[in-house]
Amino acid sequence: MGKKYTDKVLLLGVDGLDPKLTSRYLKEGKLPNIRKFVEAGAQKDSLQLVCTPPTITPPLWTTLSTGALPVTHGITCFWRQDPVHLDTAGYNLDSRFCTAEALWNVTAEAGLKTLVWHWPGSSWPPTSDNPNLHVIDGTQPAAVNAGVARVEMEKMVLAREDIQSVQFKPAAVNNTGAGCVIEDIPEEDDTAATMATCTNIISSGGMSMTNIILKHSDGEDGIEDVAIDLCNSPIKDATGWADAPEGAKEFYVVISDGLVRRPCLILKNEDGVYDRVAYYHSKKDAEPIVVLKKDEYRIGIVDEYIHKEEKKMGNRNMLLMDIAEDGSMVRLWMSKAFDIDHDTLFHPKSLYKQIVDNVGYVQPNPTFGGYDLEIVNRIMIPTWDEVCKWQAKALNYLIDENGYDVVFSHIHNVDAQGHAFWYYGKNRPTKNKMEEEGYQDALYQVYEQTDRYLGEFLHYLDEGWTIMIFSDHGLLTPEEDEKPLIGDAFGCNVMVMQDLGFTILKKDENGNNLKEIDWEKTRAVATRGGQIYINLKGKYPTGIVDPADKYELEREIIDALYNYRLNGKRVIAVAMRNKDAMVLGTGGPECGDVLYWLEEGVNRLHGDALPMVEGYKDTSVAPIFIAAGKGLKKGYNSQRIIRQVDVTPTVAHMLDVRMPKQCEGAVVYQILEDYVD
Repeated sequence: MGKKYTDKVLLLGVDGLDPKLTSRYLKEGKLPNIRKFVEAGAQKDSLQLVCTPPTITPPLWTTLSTGALPVTHGITCFWRQDPVHLDTAGYNLDSRFCTAEALWNVTAEAGLKTLVWHWPGSSWPPTSDNPNLHVIDGTQPAAVNAGVARVEMEKMVLAREDIQSVQFKPAAVNNTGAGCVIEDIPEEDDTAATMATCTNIISSGGMSMTNIILKHSDGEDGIEDVAIDLCNSPIKDATGWADAPEGAKEFYVVISDGLVRRPCLILKNEDGVYDRVAYYHSKKDAEPIVVLKKDEYRIGIVDEYIHKEEKKMGNRNMLLMDIAEDGSMVRLWMSKAFDIDHDTLFHPKSLYKQIVDNVGYVQPNPTFGGYDLEIVNRIMIPTWDEVCKWQAKALNYLIDENGYDVVFSHIHNVDAQGHAFWYYGKNRPTKNKMEEEGYQDALYQVYEQTDRYLGEFLHYLDEGWTIMIFSDHGLLTPEEDEKPLIGDAFGCNVMVMQDLGFTILKKDENGNNLKEIDWEKTRAVATRGGQIYINLKGKYPTGIVDPADKYELEREIIDALYNYRLNGKRVIAVAMRNKDAMVLGTGGPECGDVLYWLEEGVNRLHGDALPMVEGYKDTSVAPIFIAAGKGLKKGYNSQRIIRQVDVTPTVAHMLDVRMPKQCEGAVVYQILEDYVD
């Protein structure tokens, strides 16, 4: 073996962190903790890391841990194509699909105690039984336990004296700003049902999805329509309580999918002003579960829930958003509730108890309200603040208590909030609630939040650790208001392919499109992110294309894609055959017959365009890379292009362990302390 540059490595992954936007904030004198890492570290002046397409979470985090390209490790999209049904895709965050060895197995084998924390790229289930390897979650990107522990959704409660009866709507979608004032509980919505299916698959690590995309809200844009429980309740004089103060008023909160009602009291202060809400298990109890004051964000509220016919103890956060001084109105937000005993994604399971006993219950992640600036500022960002604080505290505790030598960690706060409201960082003529300045400030608040999170690990530089900060991709605020109906990773993209004559939909008796493909007339479909599959005879039960015609049909598809226009502009930047995609590090048996990427400007936040595209106000899709600490140069600006496949071999080289078996990257020698330019 060679020289050992360091004994301890901490990898701080931040999903969606953008080097271009980070650089802008640094130039403005912001992000003091990231500045300290940069000034102490060795990286490119642009902070840019180069990745391969698609710029989507599972493939890129898998590359970051294996040093292998997607064509090699086999994780080529968020979804995995069903081998039989061309309109169906399976969930891809599963280590059993990965065909490359992860660095954490190598470090554990080498005797280094290794922690893998919520790494959404082929980390779960663990692929080594070495006792040196500890793994926590990784089954979905959102947050630790987000896919398995939820016993109740986020909830908005509106109580007023003029409401006649208690109303409850589970998993409702209301994107009209009704997070501010819920006047009426909305009816069911097809889009809500469609995207609820997709979101549930993501959050639960489900198996498959069939989603025919006919409009933008059927796909990724529909994630904006987050489902949340809605509850309206009348406010009345308090009656039947074991101990209700004089003048108290009451209302109810419906929980457990409508099976349980929790009574609440609206209470006066010494001046006779109603200023707080007491949330009770029942009217018989002398003490409430929690007392809430306006704008006082409360965490760690434990209550009993009925979930799937079982009683579960769940932990959630609450915020009393509004309370009328005369007690006539209350507006209350409640986070998701997480099962406090759910330890199935902790290996070994003892890690869960260790964290809960010493750090606190796993913090629930927020998803609701990106279209409403008030909800963003009062609920989403503060809730992610709590997730970040909890995770930083947990990682610090585990590192110090368990003596890890190598830590692979990931946090999803930037990407999750990016999908919620990055789009609104530019005023849109089609939206009437957009406030660009407010949303630009919210973007900065998310980066400030991330800076605080990363600052919790600065002390490890003084303790002899090597620290690398990186992301899988960035996120941009799109320049254009309109996107083509193709390239969406959340289903089967029909409309452009129908316009081009390759995909045919069935019609109803009035000639309207049905959400069903006519396989007897369909030659090819665009499904998942940037993949087109030819409906081949002998390969698929629906096949109509003779294999002898496949090559010419690929040419026809590529020509048609390049000629397609939206508002007079070309929308496809690159289209190529599967075999040619290998030059970009993708393709192979897990990809379609034709791969394509959208033109800069008409692309989404990330995932559907080439990795170097840029957006509005210094946003980009490229990932970030910062490295500092033992064994590295200080304050060094590398001229070398640093790629995601280079991270694993560089860490392996610095720790003096063998390279993972399928590693294709190269050591970034230029940033090492003893390299001479």
